[in-house]
This record gives sequence, structure tokens and C-alpha cells, in this order.
Amino acid sequence: MDSKIISRLFFIIILFSYTQVKAIEFKGKFLQGHFIIGITDSSAKIIIDKKKIKVSKDGYFVFGLDRDRKFDVTIIKIINGQKEKITKKVLKRNYNIQRIDGLEESKVTPPESVYKRIKEENNKIGKARSINSDLPFFKNQFIMPVKGIISGVYGSQRILNGKPKWPHYGIDIAANKGTKIKSSATGIVTMAEKDLYYTGGTIIMDHGHGISTIYSHLASLNVKVGDEVLQGDIIGTVGSTGRSTGPHLDFRINWFQTRLDPMSVLTN
Repeated sequence: MDSKIISRLFFIIILFSYTQVKAIEFKGKFLQGHFIIGITDSSAKIIIDKKKIKVSKDGYFVFGLDRDRKFDVTIIKIINGQKEKITKKVLKRNYNIQRIDGLEESKVTPPESVYKRIKEENNKIGKARSINSDLPFFKNQFIMPVKGIISGVYGSQRILNGKPKWPHYGIDIAANKGTKIKSSATGIVTMAEKDLYYTGGTIIMDHGHGISTIYSHLASLNVKVGDEVLQGDIIGTVGSTGRSTGPHLDFRINWFQTRLDPMSVLTN
């Protein structure tokens, strides 16, 4: 066969292979606090804000946007030596701010005697949230873990006696003490503690690729670390343990250390 024909056929084959490369699809809103799933070629490398992101065998990846993110998202895809850069604008949100004055100081700031305990517990929580497993369950639809009235929303913040407190990074679901709590998604239990200072009975579950869920203020726990739990399984009951003023579930979702709005992934 003529060398020119061979060269032309080779060029056509290479060109065809590049045209088969998928464009990235995104599921989720580019809005502060939101959870976003990407779908791409399984062999692609994905870099978001200069951080390499794990891609599953079927081409899924996930990331989240911080509550107060003020800059655009830069997504880089590398495949077959080709680099594609995508920039997405992040939309801002308005959050509820509540001011309460005249409170006892003990209701505003914990005593120094518990500082060490709080630090140790926060370190344990941070380690559970840092897990970067290959579990694939992050890409499935999450469900509401308990039936009840949403009494607290993501992003809201209280200013107590003039002191800004941490924003609320989950949703509060008010329900009767003892109400059964379902696992919002299939995953592995990475923390199961009955008495943390702030959150009381607490369960953390890993769903893969840095996505974890947290269930707080539980009256009882039905699981232990290492358990594989299916979506909808009963993992505990609603309580008012830890720093809580009444029975409710504080439900949270994270992408590593980035706290996300659970409502961006939930369905009733």
C-alpha cells in the first residue's frame, strides 16, 4: 500500500479517536454550598482548582462548593495528551442571619475545661471526613433520613451576644424522640460515637470519593464502625444529645472538609 495512503488512514484513525472523547456532563447547580457530579471518560484526568480528582471506572467524579465561595470553578480535563479547560461561574446565595442578645455566657461559649475534649473529637471527625475511598455510592440519589419538620437550614448563622458563631452546615429535622433514622445512601460507617460534646450520638458514613454524611444528636445507634449499610437501613433513633435544645436530627453532607447543603442531593 502506498505510504501516503497509509499516512492518511492513520491520520483519520487518530482524528476519529479524538472525536469519540466525551464532553463533560455536570449534574447539579454551580451555586454556593452545592454538590456536583461530573460524567466523563473513565480514562480522563480531572483537576479542579489545582486538585486532582478521582474518576470512577465508569467515568463519574464528584466535588462540592463551599458555603462562602466567591470565585469561579476551574475544571481541567486531560485525555490522550489533550487538555481542556472549563470555567464555571459560582452563583451567590443569601443566608438567614439571626441575632440573639442577653444570653448567659455558658450558652454562648463552652467552658475551657472541655476545650481539649472538643479538639480531640474534632480531629476524629476530620479524619473520618478525609477518607478518599473508591466506593461508588456518591453518584446515587440520596434520600431524606427521617420524616419531620425542617427546623434549621444550611448556611444560617446566629450572632449571640454580638459574637458570630459558626454557620449551620446541615439541616435540622425536628421529630419525636425515638423516631427511626434511615441511612440516606449506601455506605460504610466510619464513626459511631454515643456522646460527643457538641453532637452527642453521632454517625459518619463514607459513600466514596470524599463524600460523607453525618447524623447527629442521636438517642441510640444501631451500627458500628466498619458496617456496610444499605440505603434505607435503620441506623439509629432521633434524640436530643450533645448541645441540643430538643429532639431533632442534624443531617450533614461533606466533600472532604467542604460542607455542603444536604438539600442539593436529597429527595423526599
